[in-house]
Amino acid sequence: MATYLDRILASHRAAAAVDPRSVDSLLDRLPGCAAVRGFRAALAAIAASGELAVISEVKRRSPSKGDLHADLDPADLAGRYEKGGAAALSVLTDEEYFGGSPEDLQAARSATSLPVLRKDFTVGPHDVLDARLMGADAVLLIAAALDGTELDDLYTLATEVGLDVLIEVHDEAELERAVAVGATLVGVNQRDLTTFQVDTERAVRMAPQMPDGVVRVAESGVGGPDDAARLAAAGYHAILVGETLVTSGDPASAVRAMRRAPIDRPAPRELP
Repeated sequence: MATYLDRILASHRAAAAVDPRSVDSLLDRLPGCAAVRGFRAALAAIAASGELAVISEVKRRSPSKGDLHADLDPADLAGRYEKGGAAALSVLTDEEYFGGSPEDLQAARSATSLPVLRKDFTVGPHDVLDARLMGADAVLLIAAALDGTELDDLYTLATEVGLDVLIEVHDEAELERAVAVGATLVGVNQRDLTTFQVDTERAVRMAPQMPDGVVRVAESGVGGPDDAARLAAAGYHAILVGETLVTSGDPASAVRAMRRAPIDRPAPRELP
């Protein structure tokens, strides 16, 4: 039986297979792009201050839960996140399964000074270059969705065009692959992308296995300040939070509470 991830990837790969644009034509358009904002640097700066960096997500819906905030205003929400002290934004651009769009990303980025991650299912070079062209400062590569050659090639392309790369992993084998391609920004997704169930111990188990110099991000299943504090204590520099913030009613206060939650956090390791 096909999983959520299988269906989403099949859709994205089918679209990529019929994309008529050449890579060279997209590369030719890059000189006109706005300068990138340092996504990894923004997380590291807050971590160095002893607080937990919060990557706040603009997310309209999810495949497992349906609509979360279908009619949200991405610019307004991004502004509230920035007011609450968010380090960066994550914006869903998948339309079919998450209700997002490149326009959501552009509106959110234009409304703030924060760096923005394009949150999508990147399967080929067109996706990477589109991220840069639409104004993203970072791109997501999901290790479970890419074979070894794809992960290496897309990571290299993204860095060559100036994007930071968040490589998402779910287990030790995927972490090894991320480290092997040179990742300096790694996210551990507590949500199993085959079942969409959350395993709250996954991130805690894997944090100590990440090498020095890697900005560590815990993704999904962060329900509030208690979860944020637990993840900070485990050694994470940042958390990526979507559903909790989108449905909170007061996203600025929710971000602020998570950022300040880990008051007993040990001094962070030096990050280059």
